[in-house]
Amino acid sequence: MTMEKRREREIEEMREFILSAARDIIALEGFEKLSIRKIAKKIEYSPAIIYHYFNDKEEILNNVMQRGYKKIISAVSSSEMKNASPEERLVEMTRNYIEAALNMPDEFMAAQLNKSKEALKHTSSLFKGASKEKPALAALCQCLQEIYKDKEVDENTIELTAQMIAVATLGLIMKLTIERDLREEQRQRLIDFYSKDIVLRIAKDNTIK
Repeated sequence: MTMEKRREREIEEMREFILSAARDIIALEGFEKLSIRKIAKKIEYSPAIIYHYFNDKEEILNNVMQRGYKKIISAVSSSEMKNASPEERLVEMTRNYIEAALNMPDEFMAAQLNKSKEALKHTSSLFKGASKEKPALAALCQCLQEIYKDKEVDENTIELTAQMIAVATLGLIMKLTIERDLREEQRQRLIDFYSKDIVLRIAKDNTIK
């Protein structure tokens, strides 16, 4: 390995080390409590070292948020769903989204409950036109469009429906995260019932005239 490649790897490893510490702090204390000094203390380096790898706290926050969001995007865009019906995909997308969020509960909750402008850049999804900017919401809208292909449902209604599904799903995730001692069997029953019955009911209500 060349010196240049080794140096690139060392830089990437250090960035990952810093981001991991930042995620731990966010999970325990929330976004507002994150600081360069706290990260430095956790990784046992001076604050000045961190500035060699990131410009500021905002860049660290952006990286943490983007990575969390990419996990969600990956969950709702699984290639295994390509040959399924749009209804089946909607159910699977919902279930995958819930499971992805529950696999990083503290990080997910800290992000969703944060009111800072920096966090809201990533988590906001209720504004008009959000489906044009948010890949996860866009994937949900695409699925709904396929469900409504033989119905007269306008784009605004489709986006509103997607937003309502997203909000309702977030509520379930939050309750499942808070009630962590719930038995696994009941947890799965709730997720299955919500994904298969409630979400499809919300979606199909728009086709009832």
